[in-house]
Amino acid sequence: MSENRKPGRKPDQTIDKAPLWLSLFFLALLLIGIAIDEPGRVLEQARQICLSCIGVG
Repeated sequence: MSENRKPGRKPDQTIDKAPLWLSLFFLALLLIGIAIDEPGRVLEQARQICLSCIGVG
């Protein structure tokens, strides 16, 4: 048995890289959204909607 081979994997089996790239892409989008203070904007809009629903704002 070769030392480089992991147990449970066939030698001709390849790793699908699409899920890794998609995860990295969405992580980058998440970090960009946090960097431009998107969560603060969403919470401010939610607060305005709640206050207008109950008739205070």
